[in-house]
Amino acid sequence: MSKVVIIKNDQGKLQGLDEVGQRAYAKWRKLVEALPIGQTLSFAYRMPRSPEHHRLLFAKLQSLLSRTEAFIRLDHLRYWLVMGAGYVDFIPGLDGKPNAIPRSMDFETMDETEFSELHRCVDNFLWSARAQEMLWPALDSEGRYRCVESLQEEFQ
Repeated sequence: MSKVVIIKNDQGKLQGLDEVGQRAYAKWRKLVEALPIGQTLSFAYRMPRSPEHHRLLFAKLQSLLSRTEAFIRLDHLRYWLVMGAGYVDFIPGLDGKPNAIPRSMDFETMDETEFSELHRCVDNFLWSARAQEMLWPALDSEGRYRCVESLQEEFQ
């Protein structure tokens, strides 16, 4: 698969970033414009990662780390939350049983669309009884709920 970068020019029109991109975009646009009614077309795209969104999630994780005694290292909390959110790959362990390995969140691996979905899934996981019991085992369910509520309100 070829990688083509599209940019909006100062006249508000889309174009390829370089000559190769301009040719590829023109070819794609011609294909779309000639598409018969009822015909489908699929294509892949990648939304650039937002550094601001990345910083927001990591600020939230840092704040969560300061609110729990269950984890003392940010990277361990992050791995646990990513696994709780379901962003894992299963690989066989030494005993042959599958082990959940958290997927990478780096900018090259995860685009903004997938990162937004991960952030949403992490937030949903934090509302689960399982996550709350792990993070605040000494509190009752109402106290745990208030901890998550306070964290979420801080980052709205």
